[in-house]
Amino acid sequence: MIVYNVTINVDAEVAEEWLHWMRTVHVPDVMATGLFLDHRIMRVLADDEGGLTYAVQYTCADMATYERYRDGHAARLQAETQQRYGGRFAAFRTLLEVLHTA
Repeated sequence: MIVYNVTINVDAEVAEEWLHWMRTVHVPDVMATGLFLDHRIMRVLADDEGGLTYAVQYTCADMATYERYRDGHAARLQAETQQRYGGRFAAFRTLLEVLHTA
């Protein structure tokens, strides 16, 4: 299993609106691709000057499925976020392979 993790630092002034948009628009759009099995949104518990940090994780079956998302959907969905909140956030992405679950 693969976890696609997106860590985002959002300006405090737009964090509440951004979180609402993520929950009601962006994450549902990502899940509507049919490529991810589940998702979670978490707040990073750290004191960040100038913003709040979140981690959004999406789980998919394998690398081939993630690559279909990356190649067919990621650019469009990232552009929508950039258009709406450009200059108000910084994001970095990490791929994780699940080796064991309890």
